[in-house]
Amino acid sequence: MEQSAEIKYAAAFSRSRPQHGRCDDFSLRHPKMPLGQRAKLFAPYSALVGFEELIGEKLRLYVPRRDPNEEERAEIDRVLSRLYEETRRRDAPPVRISVTFFVPCPDENHEAYGRGGTYETLCGTVRRVDPAVTKSLRVDERVIGFADIAAITILE
Repeated sequence: MEQSAEIKYAAAFSRSRPQHGRCDDFSLRHPKMPLGQRAKLFAPYSALVGFEELIGEKLRLYVPRRDPNEEERAEIDRVLSRLYEETRRRDAPPVRISVTFFVPCPDENHEAYGRGGTYETLCGTVRRVDPAVTKSLRVDERVIGFADIAAITILE
């Protein structure tokens, strides 16, 4: 025969909140949790690690590559040749620059892959200019191809 819920759990309803004593039966079966472990219970949980970052990448706005006009290209070439001469001299002080360059979309599954990217601006010290072999500029630890440079200025 089925008992009603009130009768079945009457003993539990009539009890007060369990109190932890030093050596009572309840405390032995259910020891008090340390605060450090208790805090873990309320920490945010993400079942899909990295999912938020992937969604953020999908929402990133990419723009098409913009080729510099003749005047802008001439200015970039002039600054690059000056930087090449400065970095070749042994006694020259380090040269700080600000460079804006195109970074293509790295996500193969994104609709902008191969067609778009973002423009980043980097301020740093020129480490190397290689106009012959790699046609690239090294600023701190970043290597930037000449074709990707949109604007460059020397910071003095």
